[in-house]
Amino acid sequence: MFSSVAHLARANPFNTPHLQLVHDGLGDLRSSSPGPTGQPRRPRNLAAAAVEEQYSCDYGSGRFFILCGLGGIISCGTTHTALVPLDLVKCRMQVDPQKYKGIFNGFSVTLKEDGVRGLAKGWAPTFLGYSMQGLCKFGFYEVFKVLYSNMLGEENTYLWRTSLYLAASASAEFFADIALAPMEAAKVRIQTQPGYANTLRDAAPKMYKEEGLKAFYKGVAPLWMRQIPYTMMKFACFERTVEALYKFVVPKPRSECSKPEQLVVTFVAGYIGVWKGLFARIIMIGTLTALQWFIYDSVKVYFRLPRPPPPEMPESLKKKLGLTQ
Repeated sequence: MFSSVAHLARANPFNTPHLQLVHDGLGDLRSSSPGPTGQPRRPRNLAAAAVEEQYSCDYGSGRFFILCGLGGIISCGTTHTALVPLDLVKCRMQVDPQKYKGIFNGFSVTLKEDGVRGLAKGWAPTFLGYSMQGLCKFGFYEVFKVLYSNMLGEENTYLWRTSLYLAASASAEFFADIALAPMEAAKVRIQTQPGYANTLRDAAPKMYKEEGLKAFYKGVAPLWMRQIPYTMMKFACFERTVEALYKFVVPKPRSECSKPEQLVVTFVAGYIGVWKGLFARIIMIGTLTALQWFIYDSVKVYFRLPRPPPPEMPESLKKKLGLTQ
């Protein structure tokens, strides 16, 4: 499967022509050709960076998708686990609003009854579940983005790129929630049913004994209804925000930005991309989303994965629209 996707990716609009030249060993031709005055052209920063770094894999290769999935594991698993105390109180407020009257009261009651360790209830299914969700969400998003863009072709990919982001993220989240559902079901039982179980090791066998596999997947439909629209907005807003930041805010193209500058743009785009809702939710979800994108992009930088610049209008489309001389 990955080999066929990699073949498609080489002709993919998201795989920029210059990155392909570097992959083919031709990245230095532009810098060695003489300029109008007979002097060698000054190499562009993108070419220099690409030649020096030598990307660890091809865009769209199996290794590329696997490492993107690893980035998803790290970004989603760590951020959601860090928010377990807040998530625990939120779930208990929804189940028993008479007892847990507010966020601060919820923390106070939980600490009084269970101690500090009680705030960590459900951390294991949260870490495992959201790690698997991150693997599928980010890994499959890259896969579906390549597949759908090749189905559309270069020009339609550019014209309908927002729809492509929405479709690719929805497809990825569909599978991500199937991976998340069993652990989410166990987490909710641990956090909201006192005395049922304190650990995943206790909860999982008990759930299976009582209801079979149905116990782990009966919540997948509500997960789809909650997560798919959120993920569609999360990815589409992020992609278009990055594009807008590099076009209107950042004074130089992405190819000329240092890695720290690119990571700052990633964090800002993640925060701006999801901003609507109540103030507390803005802070929680905005920070969570921004951190996930920041960590995910940091993993890409660490493993030297190809990170193409924001999409540009294809030359063929410019000619059709009369935008070239």
